Amino acid sequence: MPPSIIAPSPAAVSDIKVHVKSGHVHANIEDALVDARARFAVRNKTSLQMHEEATKSLPGGNTRSLLHTAPFPLYLKKGEDWKVFSEDGDVYTDLVGEMTAGLFGHSQPLIQQTLINTIQNIGLNLGGTTVLESQLASHLSERFSLPLIRFTNSGTEANLHALQAAKYFTGKRKVVVFSGGYHGGCFSFPESEPAVNCVDKEEWIVAEYNDIEDTRRKIEESGDVAAVVVEGMQGHGPYLAGTSTFLQQVQTSAKKVGAVFILDEVMTSRLSGGGLKELEGLEPDIVTMGKYIGGGVTFGCFGGSKEVMRVYDPRENSGLAHSGTFNNNTLTLSAGFVGMSQIYTPDVAREFNAMGDRFREKLQKISEGTKMTVTGRGSLIGIHFLEDGRKELGNYRERKDIKELRELFWFEMMEEGFWVTQRVLLALILGTPWEELERFAGAVEGFLKKYNSLVQL
Repeated sequence: MPPSIIAPSPAAVSDIKVHVKSGHVHANIEDALVDARARFAVRNKTSLQMHEEATKSLPGGNTRSLLHTAPFPLYLKKGEDWKVFSEDGDVYTDLVGEMTAGLFGHSQPLIQQTLINTIQNIGLNLGGTTVLESQLASHLSERFSLPLIRFTNSGTEANLHALQAAKYFTGKRKVVVFSGGYHGGCFSFPESEPAVNCVDKEEWIVAEYNDIEDTRRKIEESGDVAAVVVEGMQGHGPYLAGTSTFLQQVQTSAKKVGAVFILDEVMTSRLSGGGLKELEGLEPDIVTMGKYIGGGVTFGCFGGSKEVMRVYDPRENSGLAHSGTFNNNTLTLSAGFVGMSQIYTPDVAREFNAMGDRFREKLQKISEGTKMTVTGRGSLIGIHFLEDGRKELGNYRERKDIKELRELFWFEMMEEGFWVTQRVLLALILGTPWEELERFAGAVEGFLKKYNSLVQL
């Protein structure tokens, strides 16, 4: 039998209200979480009802694992600009940013009009080639310095087809990845081995992220290495940045053994006009991208050198097949082109990520002397609560996470009117007022003061 969800009793609710009104703060994390969960249940009764109904047709009431939270998920009704509205009547400043895919917010006027125009004047699922494909491909090719590009439906698919291209091109099978890496639903390496649902388990070689010597050894001495795939900043971390020397070593070792160097920029291509690739001066053979580039519609792509990408040239009798009903869907291609060419221009990207850097530095200053650590780059920010409070995180092994404190933070930030994930990875949305980011910083500071006995070093 699935676990039942137990709402707090009237007496418990009354006690909770007394504690909140009197400013009572628990001395231990367990009691604090009990109260936080109960307050959440009281405040979000409609969401609870909807979740219970959803469990009748969805396993656990869920179709996207990341969005499941206990005691039950908050149900969202709609979004406007940089805000989301819950079914329970509350308004939240959205700092989830759809895990980087929601860069343009929820109601960007130009994208809205583009989607409407596409539906009215072009149509859906034409089942043939349109000029929309080359229009977006040409723009991305020039902007990210990628000679040839192919479209997919997600970042997962982009990595899948990039890896198949590398194996076919080299005639080899092994792929070097990195601990803590995530390249899609079936390409996950949460620690030092593939996840349970990872495909082709025997073909992965897992090296330590940000460990230069282990990286060199795994790539150069393993043999039969077809590809090396790495995130310049690990999204699952959340947001653990690779050092410049580490990323350059990955590139050098891959090229030394003739392996295809794949840079996963599904999340990080938004960090500058030309992505993290441009910021670090990298020259990968293939880059995979996704998320925001579709303008809010499902999107993925991979592109790179003509030599590797030609394995997907359908004019070649020996080429690989790459099909996908929605690879060239009109909505994605139209919204993506407008979003990238008219809204998120290189100048806008530079200014936006500079603001993200200022915001992260502000949070880092607030966290001094506490177990809270802030990581990330540009408009992508990760918040951690660590046993040792270390301020620099190189890989997952250094992350001694206090999950209970992170969960308490999540509950408290929602009470302050901020929509964040339980993993606390923040992806800023264009147009979010600086005043709202300062308000979040104030809420964080208030949390650290309120629970000083739990967070101080």
